[in-house]
Amino acid sequence: MSRSSPGVRRVAAILNFIAEHPGQAFALTDLVRALKLSRATCHALLTGLVDVGYLFRTSDKTYVLGPALAAIGRTAAQHFSPLQVAQPEMRAIADEFDVVCAAYFLEGDTMHLRDRAASASHVGYPVPLGSRMPLRSGQAGVFFAWSPREAEAWLDRANPRPAPDRIELLDRSMAFAREHGFVALMRKPGYTWNSGAPDQYVPPAETDDLPVLPEVDLRADDYYPIAAMMAPVFEARDKVGFVLVMAGFHAAMTGAQIMAAGETLARACGRISDFLTDPATVAA
Repeated sequence: MSRSSPGVRRVAAILNFIAEHPGQAFALTDLVRALKLSRATCHALLTGLVDVGYLFRTSDKTYVLGPALAAIGRTAAQHFSPLQVAQPEMRAIADEFDVVCAAYFLEGDTMHLRDRAASASHVGYPVPLGSRMPLRSGQAGVFFAWSPREAEAWLDRANPRPAPDRIELLDRSMAFAREHGFVALMRKPGYTWNSGAPDQYVPPAETDDLPVLPEVDLRADDYYPIAAMMAPVFEARDKVGFVLVMAGFHAAMTGAQIMAAGETLARACGRISDFLTDPATVAA
């Protein structure tokens, strides 16, 4: 694995430290002490950062963030999208498992398909970008597993309200998501593959009775009619920003295969979450 330059790490440490203390100015001695840098090295780095406008040296010889860095931050805030980070992971998932990997955002009580990556066999996948569908209990577990109060609030306003057995299954799917990092959805009897082609798009149902249900009791050697897998991307601690969904599976899978694929999806979402919740990213 390649290693970053020590000089780059030191520059980043200075900028991150000052950014983490908004409204404060720091003298050379403050930064030397806090960052454990030599005085000569720290002074040289500070001088260079002032020269390019990333820091500003005040009249009392302290340092604050400079105008050039502020401009970069504004540009990043205006144009950055978490999907820029997610897209490479989505592409890798789609190609590895020969599926469609899609990013769904929850807007109110509606799931919004904002982006996707499709393997070669799914180029003509029928669900159009921008599609919106009402959130139903079978899909809700991955969105609410880390915020049970939001799940309760959603159930209170859900129309139609899920039946008691579906609410119990929602609770179990949330527990599964917290333990494993993903939820697996299975086709109900009568919902089959279309001669090996991508799944036909099912319009949003007017009831809670979707053609898929979460499966929370996977047995390693049994085969399951897998329809989709969902895993969360966090934008803050316990705050789901969006979910990645794998869909378009061509055949049934064993419980062991589902667990392996789901864990791969969860790890990809974890890498995206780590970037989005990293203090340096948030500060930018």
